[in-house]
Amino acid sequence: MRENTRFSIAHLVRDPVLLFLVLLVFTGLILFILFPLYKIFVYSVTNNEGRLSFQAAIDMFTSKAYARPLGNSMLLGITTGVLATLIGYIFAYALTRTDIPLKGFFRTIATIPIISPPFILSLSMIFLFGRNGLITRKLLGIEDANVYGMHSLVVVQTISFFPIAYLTLTGTLSKLNPAVEDAALNLGASKARIFRTVTLPLSVPGILSSLLLVFIQSMEDFSNPAVISGSFSTLSVEAYRTITGMYDMRGGSLMALMLLAPTLIAFVLQKYWLAGKSFVTVTGKPTTARAQSRDPKLVWPLFAFCMLVAAIIILFYGTVLVGAFVKIWGINFSFTWSHFKYVMTLGWQPLRNSVILALASTPIAGLLGMIIAFLVVRKEFPGKRAMEFVSMLTFAVPGTVVGIGYILAFNDKPFMWTGSAFLLIMAFTFRNMPVGIESGTSTLIQIDRSIEEASTILGATGAVTFRRISLPMLKQAFFSGLVYSFVRAMTAVSAVIFLISPRWNLATISIFSLFEASKYSDAAAYIVVMIVIIVVAIGGLNLVVGLLGNSGTVSSGGNSERT
Repeated sequence: MRENTRFSIAHLVRDPVLLFLVLLVFTGLILFILFPLYKIFVYSVTNNEGRLSFQAAIDMFTSKAYARPLGNSMLLGITTGVLATLIGYIFAYALTRTDIPLKGFFRTIATIPIISPPFILSLSMIFLFGRNGLITRKLLGIEDANVYGMHSLVVVQTISFFPIAYLTLTGTLSKLNPAVEDAALNLGASKARIFRTVTLPLSVPGILSSLLLVFIQSMEDFSNPAVISGSFSTLSVEAYRTITGMYDMRGGSLMALMLLAPTLIAFVLQKYWLAGKSFVTVTGKPTTARAQSRDPKLVWPLFAFCMLVAAIIILFYGTVLVGAFVKIWGINFSFTWSHFKYVMTLGWQPLRNSVILALASTPIAGLLGMIIAFLVVRKEFPGKRAMEFVSMLTFAVPGTVVGIGYILAFNDKPFMWTGSAFLLIMAFTFRNMPVGIESGTSTLIQIDRSIEEASTILGATGAVTFRRISLPMLKQAFFSGLVYSFVRAMTAVSAVIFLISPRWNLATISIFSLFEASKYSDAAAYIVVMIVIIVVAIGGLNLVVGLLGNSGTVSSGGNSERT
């Protein structure tokens, strides 16, 4: 071990570019991920005089008033996780294992909740099932409908997060070796028995991974509970209210730690325990293509289920679109442009700020994700595993925790950055880069090292090899990271609600303020404009990344490489 460490350090010294990249990444990870978490922990276990004290923690953990939000958040996360995973599994099974019609349509529908702004589904619940709801009051005649509480949160979060389970389980089901199921079929087992005894058990790692991922997202969610939770308090919202309403920074920090613990445990289980679990037998023999089922008894029920899910999504999103063009929802449904005029006048500054900061942070997050993926997969150096863990840690850190940590870390000397554009950009960058890292890592593992080694042998430096060889081949992963970073930056709420300033207010915070003022149609117009901006930006990013790929001189096919 010591010899490997000495070799790695010597290798770093001989390669100044690699040394610079490693030091740059570690500096960013320590300053913008570990340091804020450290400040939260230290502040939580000290008193007003700065001395070590666990009294505040003891008071909180023994108080039923603080225990209830934790229990509610856990219950909500587990319930949402089970329902979203169940829907995601059926959706993924239908699209990967059966020959149902309209597969392209269903795949598109499943991506809508991923790129949509926050609050949209909560707003739909209010429009459809509130006191002036289209369904509750207009169709059913219920005048005192209560849309607030856990039941609405479960519906909204299940629709929001089932695409995560669907995408995870699509990969799991696609990788199952069809020979195993064919063998069971040849032995006389029925299709139902094969699913129960072969397919489902082989899917267990993907199911558990999806469950944990949705659980993390549910625990982190701030926007939906802040709008429609009612008396059903959750940790993310209570931490915000404790700081902004009760001016209790220490109490908010302790609640942030309570929120961090279950999400971090779930992340470690999903990332490292399940990563080593696989029930799929991989052999060196070629396998035949999987024949998709055309059994009408299976195809049409699954098609009906997918159509039901698609119809619900279209209903929810279409309701917000219509709501943006009516004067007063539930009372006056006449057409108007006034809500969009509001967005383009009083609401223009926060919207412009969101676009500017998202555009500034997106290339940084995308490129940083590719650099970290390249270092982790292709290079050996001391602390590589620590870099991999810390860089992915931000996925498990709830936005509320990030926001509180940044206040404590960057509101005093020597880092007085609170309220600045720089701190918002850094928050977006380090919070949104894990998807780029994961995509880049998966892609690099599949690329033969000999392509990059050939460039090095021909005299290219590590920087030139990365820029002209590795990065063009990472085009799709780079695009995925850019899209995710831009969308998350545009739709962030919990991580930035503590960091905004009068100069740098953001669109999502303005929408939240409109909800608090019950100006729902204005909020709907804001959301529609944000969706248009996000769709246009994704198209622009696709064009830019396509030009990047076309400018490269290396083809991954293996027959036309040039350096």
